[in-house]
Amino acid sequence: MEQRIDDYLTIALPKGKLFSLSTDLFEKVGITAEHMSEKSRKLIISNDAIKVRFIIAKTSDVPTYVEYGAADIGIIGKDVLLEAGQDVYELLDLGFGKCRLMMAVPRKEKRSRLTDYAHTRVATKYPHIAEKFFAQQGMQMEYIKLNGSIELGPIVGLSESIVDIVETGTTLVENDLEEIAHIMDVSARLIVNRVSFKLKFERIYGIVNDLKRILESGEG
Repeated sequence: MEQRIDDYLTIALPKGKLFSLSTDLFEKVGITAEHMSEKSRKLIISNDAIKVRFIIAKTSDVPTYVEYGAADIGIIGKDVLLEAGQDVYELLDLGFGKCRLMMAVPRKEKRSRLTDYAHTRVATKYPHIAEKFFAQQGMQMEYIKLNGSIELGPIVGLSESIVDIVETGTTLVENDLEEIAHIMDVSARLIVNRVSFKLKFERIYGIVNDLKRILESGEG
């Protein structure tokens, strides 16, 4: 008998550094599938025995899949989630993928106060988060959206500063940039589609509780 898609739980996982951490965590609660790899040519990987489908997606697309119901749940960094502004439930801080979102400037051109950078250009992947942050400081800025090598912005004269995520700060040091403002801490979050949370509540709630147990025990 053919299985109905509605019977399945669909999970969107991001490619990149969060992928293996996410699959390892799900495996600990018995949710996995054969041949799980972010390099798989298959767009959807299913485990028919437990009625689970995995979508392996570009990081920035995960919240969209979840908001529109193509996926029931997903894992995504808090930075991407806030920048996307998608209408989803955020159920759980998974505690991995930790980094911070900050503002940095060329060390040799550092100004004495944060507000001294008002009305200058800032290069960032996160214009919406940056705009909200600077508005809270009473600052108007010009935002230049970049998708990679944000540090290049001030080096080539494209911008006076950057807003980006950092883990260790090594890249900043290597490019003579200095962090001058902490915007927010970031980690991976479990998100869920609002309709799915109602229609598949028992199953999703059970998974959330299982994940909480793993994380609280220090096994995650």
